[in-house]
Amino acid sequence: MLKSWKLKEVVLMSVLAVVFAVVYLLFVHVGNIWAGLIGPIAYEWMFGIWFIVSIIAAYIIRKPGAALLSETMAAMIEVMIGNAVGPRLILSGIVQGLGAEAAFAATGYKRYNWWVLCLAGVGSAVFSFAFGFLVSGYSALDPSLLVLMFTLRVISGAVIAGLGGKYLSDGLLATGALRGYAISRETSNKHKIKGEALG
Repeated sequence: MLKSWKLKEVVLMSVLAVVFAVVYLLFVHVGNIWAGLIGPIAYEWMFGIWFIVSIIAAYIIRKPGAALLSETMAAMIEVMIGNAVGPRLILSGIVQGLGAEAAFAATGYKRYNWWVLCLAGVGSAVFSFAFGFLVSGYSALDPSLLVLMFTLRVISGAVIAGLGGKYLSDGLLATGALRGYAISRETSNKHKIKGEALG
């Protein structure tokens, strides 16, 4: 999977995985505090946070496997730095990464506009909810609560992971830190084509 990758792409993905592993662990504690106030439903609106590295890595690197590998690596690092869930969290990361990866694969890894990024966030939400249904006893919950949970998670995936991931990546691109990556080459090509059209 990584044969066509450049070393700097592997390094960037690894750095993103480390950074967001820390972010993910911090938001576990935020979620625990929030859940103490309003119950387990509190996690659903913020689930997109835990999908975001897959969107960012795929949007910047634009190669098959970027979403899956980055999310899996982040989950592994999160476990190593203190998440008590353990190996099951790694499996959850794989599932979430696969959900995002499916959206990019559906476009042949050729489209990375905002709606595809939102779709990737939704994919992570759907896959993670199905995984939760199988392993976390969701079937015992009231159907109306399940619908609410699913709806909130999908919205969170689209908005926080999809749009949020695009916003963060575009902000990083604007600093010049992403020169030489696929995201910057596409931007350069767009400017070139626009210039030729105006000329």
